Amino acid sequence: MTIDHIAWRLFPGFQITPFPLFLHLIGRLTAPIMMFFIVEGYYHTRNVKKYIFRVFLFAVISHIPFALFVGTSIIPLKDGLFEQTGIIWGFLMGLVSLTVFKSTNQILKPWLKGLIICFCIILALPANWSVPTVFAILFMGINYGNFKKQMLWLIISIFIYSIVYTIVFSPVYGILQMGIIFAIPILACYKGKRGTWKGMKWLFYIYYPLHLLILGLIRIFIL
Repeated sequence: MTIDHIAWRLFPGFQITPFPLFLHLIGRLTAPIMMFFIVEGYYHTRNVKKYIFRVFLFAVISHIPFALFVGTSIIPLKDGLFEQTGIIWGFLMGLVSLTVFKSTNQILKPWLKGLIICFCIILALPANWSVPTVFAILFMGINYGNFKKQMLWLIISIFIYSIVYTIVFSPVYGILQMGIIFAIPILACYKGKRGTWKGMKWLFYIYYPLHLLILGLIRIFIL
């Protein structure tokens, strides 16, 4: 992730020379791993409401650092629809969608669940990685326990993103998004066990907005 973000600052725009493309390809490992573990978090958390709130909190905290990093306004949607806030906002919408889908609350009728999930999809549009984040988390969550189906839905979801990226931004970078497939062998090594250091969770929650803030300040004051 850090390599990818540094590449966006050192090689701004959609440069198609080998070195920045290689750096961005390394960066494609990040999003699928994070999406996968949002699903793991849903199934392993003791309190899903607190988990949702924690993701919401860090989505809000990350907004200004992301805006500084990208160079957009901190006012949501002022500079457009896409790439207006960080990826954690998309994670939040995916997590809420999965929670609603799996809920056994009698108030949540199937039509209401569908409506809420559609609303989450719309809300995810401005986030980094956008709507496919919701699809990936939702369908990997639905197919929890079947790794092959989870990875298939991950690929399908990001393929949608790749097509949109090709149309809206750059064909080369659209194809590059499919570099997420290289994360699959890494995820296949996961055995479903938590690491021994509990501080690791907070490290990565904090690291995301912190590194964006540092890179954003570098963009403003140096680059």
